[in-house]
Amino acid sequence: MLNLTHLKVLDAVARHGSVTEAAKELHYSQSSVSHHLGRLEADTGARLIQRVGRGIRLTPEGELLAQRATEILGRVDAASAELAARVGLRAGRVRLAGFQTVLSTLVPKAAAELSRSHPGIELNLVDAHPVVGLDMLRSGHVDIALIFRNADTPPSEEEGFRLTHLLDDPLYLISDQPQQRLEDHRDSAWVGGCERCRAATITACERAGFTPRIAYSCDDTVIAQAVVAAGMGVAIVNGLALHAHRAAGVHATRLADTPRRIYAATYGDPPDPPATTALIEILASTAMTLTAPSRFSVTAR
Repeated sequence: MLNLTHLKVLDAVARHGSVTEAAKELHYSQSSVSHHLGRLEADTGARLIQRVGRGIRLTPEGELLAQRATEILGRVDAASAELAARVGLRAGRVRLAGFQTVLSTLVPKAAAELSRSHPGIELNLVDAHPVVGLDMLRSGHVDIALIFRNADTPPSEEEGFRLTHLLDDPLYLISDQPQQRLEDHRDSAWVGGCERCRAATITACERAGFTPRIAYSCDDTVIAQAVVAAGMGVAIVNGLALHAHRAAGVHATRLADTPRRIYAATYGDPPDPPATTALIEILASTAMTLTAPSRFSVTAR
């Protein structure tokens, strides 16, 4: 029978690729880690680890079991949190994965309200792109994943995900000149995100009749605004990014494109644990208080 301690050791070794580093993380001796791995191999009847020079690597059987171990351990953590929450909102834990702009705007306000309303609930946060957040949610490593969907990407609740709409986040053209239009920047240099993050920029420009020339690739909106303020290019950012930070000399023009939509995702059959439900309700109510950064924006024609 598989032992959770043995699986925990295998998971750590798989992530670090090293018995020494796994031992440090688990606060075990190296000999103890090796002992647990040996017991796991004996229990499963499979060779899980290969020695390669001075290091180790997982066999195909070891990789398979390590993947399942990650899922199992995540589910055990989730079950423990849910059981703790069932004693009431006086205790419990909720784990949330979110991307940069919600973690710097919406989440801190919601976290403060959660602390005031339910001081016994522990909140854990992790910075993760929505794709990564959904993977963490599926594997049981978080209870909520904050994600966004662009205008051309409708929400999907396939594979067991459930989505709660929190807010619509407008898009803005930012440049070093006021009241600009997309059409004014057919030949400009553009700041774009990574390959999977620049879809909104490309879609908006193509609707205006051109393909943007992405000269700078950067997912950090603080850096993007600095590049724009220096007159090196233009960019499209969302309203939450402008709430979090606005560089001096940057002018923002709200675009008529459909805003991206932000959701709180949970996984599995309802109901959610009480602590998870409480945080989602607070996130939704807090989102209603976030308004467009009107003090420095104008609406595009």
